[in-house]
Amino acid sequence: MNSSKPSALLGTGVFSNTTCPTEKKISVFFSVIFMTVGILSNSLAIAILMKAYQRFRQKSKASFLLFASGLVITDLLGHLINGTIAVFVYASDKDWIRFNQSNVLCSVFGICMVFFGLCPLFLGSVMAVERCIGVTKPIFHSTKMTSKHVKIMLTMVCLFAIFIALLPILQLRPYQIQASRTWCFYKTEHIEDWEDRFYLLLFSCLGLLALGISFLCNAVTGITLLRVKFKSQHRQGRSHHFEMIIQLLAIMCVSCICWSPFLVTMANIGINENHSQESCETILFALRMATWNQILDPWVYILLRKAVLKKLYKIARRFCGVHFINLHTWELSSIKNSLKVAAVSDSPSSSKKTNQQLLSSAVQ
Repeated sequence: MNSSKPSALLGTGVFSNTTCPTEKKISVFFSVIFMTVGILSNSLAIAILMKAYQRFRQKSKASFLLFASGLVITDLLGHLINGTIAVFVYASDKDWIRFNQSNVLCSVFGICMVFFGLCPLFLGSVMAVERCIGVTKPIFHSTKMTSKHVKIMLTMVCLFAIFIALLPILQLRPYQIQASRTWCFYKTEHIEDWEDRFYLLLFSCLGLLALGISFLCNAVTGITLLRVKFKSQHRQGRSHHFEMIIQLLAIMCVSCICWSPFLVTMANIGINENHSQESCETILFALRMATWNQILDPWVYILLRKAVLKKLYKIARRFCGVHFINLHTWELSSIKNSLKVAAVSDSPSSSKKTNQQLLSSAVQ
């Protein structure tokens, strides 16, 4: 079938009446590149996390490492499954009639698109909440946020994302082949009733809510760290504040930039129904933007850390010729130091004694 041919029924999945022609060679090239870069990035992040988890088993870092591991594993599986299906569709010349007689592949593709789209957003918001609690309530975090609780939270997040992905199948509303005939998702054209709108709005609202929670919690965490930094009299730990703030800003920027176009586009289609002016090219571009979030996740959460920032600091100091911070302050972990400094700010009466303990630990 050429992309210019009219629509055809395909089991319970339906081709769109509109067409969205794509260059096969370029599309296959982009799919392979996205898949390869995503797999390599997330594999490297998993290796770094495994090594870090073996070296550091403090409670303050265990929850972060577990959440980060769940995030990069989810991204890795998303690239493996969705990328493999996308490459197969392009390699088969998008001939869905030949390989999707019973609409099984389209249903699996749609479920994976929704699950691997929402799950990283949910995990990002949960990580933001965990970091906010760890900085603002360090005692509560150290006593209540155990590895068992973190694993339960990871399981609940995954089950909720799976439920949202399976909801159309349970309601006998199959996923639809989109206009580009390269991916499957909720019905985005010729919306018939409120249920078609509900799925689009549910996906968009949950994604935007997760981004909003991440933004709010990261803002509170950043403000708290800045407030503690200016209140603290000692110089130790300033680099750790900078490290955490840089990570928070990167997380917010990457998530919002990559996911907002797709979420807003789906919400616009759900609200305006068949009067939406969103073109196939716009939707496809927004989808590729969202794909980049899974590629950049491991670099933001894992690789943009102390070692990388330390090298950047050395380069910046070499070019600027200004001595800002002594590099031995990078020896403490950012999370552990942030908890200690937050505890100092919450206990003014014991600040002098705690400062002496922090100074002695930094020297050791």
